[in-house]
Amino acid sequence: MPNALVLVINCGSSSVKFALYNSQDAANFKPVKLLSEGIAELRTPAECVITIKKGADKEQIQHEISEQEQGFHHLAIHQILKALNNHFRLEDNLVGIGHRVVHGGQVFQQSVLIDAKVLSEINNCVALAPLHNPANIIGIEILKESFSEIPQVAVFDTAFHQTIPARAYTYAIPKEWTRDYQIRRYGFHGTSHRFVAQQAAFFLEKDINEASFITAHLGNGASVTAISNGLSVDTSMGLTPLEGLVMGTRSGDIDPGMFDFLINKGINAEEISKTLNKKSGLLGMSGLSHDMRTICDAAQEGNQDAQLALEVFCYRAAKHIAAMMAGLQQLDALIFTGGIGENAYLVREMIIGHLSLLGFKLNKTQNQNAKAKDALAYPIHLQGSHSVLIIPTDEEAMIVSDTLQLIHGS
Repeated sequence: MPNALVLVINCGSSSVKFALYNSQDAANFKPVKLLSEGIAELRTPAECVITIKKGADKEQIQHEISEQEQGFHHLAIHQILKALNNHFRLEDNLVGIGHRVVHGGQVFQQSVLIDAKVLSEINNCVALAPLHNPANIIGIEILKESFSEIPQVAVFDTAFHQTIPARAYTYAIPKEWTRDYQIRRYGFHGTSHRFVAQQAAFFLEKDINEASFITAHLGNGASVTAISNGLSVDTSMGLTPLEGLVMGTRSGDIDPGMFDFLINKGINAEEISKTLNKKSGLLGMSGLSHDMRTICDAAQEGNQDAQLALEVFCYRAAKHIAAMMAGLQQLDALIFTGGIGENAYLVREMIIGHLSLLGFKLNKTQNQNAKAKDALAYPIHLQGSHSVLIIPTDEEAMIVSDTLQLIHGS
């Protein structure tokens, strides 16, 4: 029976993802073992579906949310805890809880143990992430009620990027806006970028503090980051996750003048914002799907909208990767990660194809045959090229690592 469990919670606006790890199963670079994971999803305002995986077994729980209950997050978390407790006796074996928190503003430069002051500061950042931070806070409060003596840790998406210099995070706007409204480039996906950089340094047998990478986290959300001597020095996402690369439903970079143009056409600001975040990107361009697998299949079958969406996605990603080189003095590897970065060989091939002038050369056979999940890192470059690696991300394992370090004070 495991007796040093760490629970990872990721509360979204309409979902709760979780993972349970045994921290005593130490093995080389990954000192934890995944015991169970799953997700609770709000399918309708009155229906919640919870999927729990334990090894090869998968259990689904459907629950109607009545008016007497406290809401989706309370229901989901308590049902998850009940199921996990039946299998793993959480009351006896839980040693820590790690929470993914989307926005830490300028306050948090690293993961922290949660206390009343930290919770207050997370609440102060709600305006910067109004869809995410409130849900993160609810998750923290519910777990505090259930396990009052168990330490909880906040791991921030933005914290890794707090080392970005002012020349990279400052927008060319009146300084009063920057000062009064905390407007700057914050960046996101920091836990993923940090994890794969550490994995790459380990794989290349380099000291992370002397290594430099460009990390491309490509999924439904996508961003690239320049990492110099282990520190983030530039990233593509900005004040919000909307800036930067083309994504599943997000537009990425646009001309801000589009707002005035569309408002003059009779579209209100709320609808513009909703469309740029939820109806644009791959979905908007293709008219088919936000899923890159569907886009690639349709493009190869001759669908011109899908072909254009694929080309725009890859070209924009290549442009941002090239731009990240401005922040580096050396480059030890370009790293692909995330659902698209790890699995879509055609996307990687097209992106690298735009970077040949910068010294990138792809081994197409390695790229097409890559099985990223089978190795710590999978090289896909030719000799004489900059190193190009596929590295599976594991944000939950990074959260567990931070949680254990803070609990044990190391």
